[in-house]
Amino acid sequence: MDTSTLFRLDGRVALVTGGSRGIGKMIAAGFIAQGAKVYVSSRKAAACEETAAELGPDCIPLPADVSTVDGCRALAAALGEREERLDILVNNAGAAWGVAFEEFPESGWDKVMDLNVKSPFFLTQSLHGLLKAAGAERVAKVINITSIDGQRLNPWDTYSYHASKAALIYLTKRLAARLIRDGIAVTSIAPGAFASEMNRAARDHGDAVGKSIPAGRIGGDEDMAGAAIYLASRAGDYVVGETITVDGGLVHASLGVSIDG
Repeated sequence: MDTSTLFRLDGRVALVTGGSRGIGKMIAAGFIAQGAKVYVSSRKAAACEETAAELGPDCIPLPADVSTVDGCRALAAALGEREERLDILVNNAGAAWGVAFEEFPESGWDKVMDLNVKSPFFLTQSLHGLLKAAGAERVAKVINITSIDGQRLNPWDTYSYHASKAALIYLTKRLAARLIRDGIAVTSIAPGAFASEMNRAARDHGDAVGKSIPAGRIGGDEDMAGAAIYLASRAGDYVVGETITVDGGLVHASLGVSIDG
């Protein structure tokens, strides 16, 4: 048994949505370090180009708006003009919305559910041919970025976000059951507190947030990259339909409040 290249991604082609910043950028950088060619996509072309310039020649900007089905199909078509296969798809683009229950708007429901649940499904569907082409040679990967907010409650009024991430965790299982027959393994990563535009508390008050986490800190770039590399590489080929929680123990290693007087 040779494990020396178990986590390498040499020659692999990846697409990371929401890849110009935050968790998506952490994953893109990790993949590139392991030898992959990575397309980073987000709505803002300038942000994609800036990230590509920072991460080097193996990072290619491919801006797109995946908040609509047409946008998903356009991104798939653009990638298809450049590549004959796609080895790794990371569905990371997402949105959150927090408003009191009494005032929570339909727009805040639809935007979050569309981008967080509908878009991963239709982008994966649109890229099925390229993923299947890769899966014919070795296992292709779809990695959905979910959240611990799909596994447990937070104290904020993020109704559609909670619902969307729980839905994506279950959609991961359903897609996995269908796509494994095509040589495509679907999994998800449920991050906890990582510094990002979406999690400004972790970004701006990391030390304070870290005190409430069993591991004693918020997540770092290597924590997220490591989990994604594992799932994307040969090391994760036999992991199908699973959600890996990367949160320093917040969900599964937190002690409950005692009621024993």
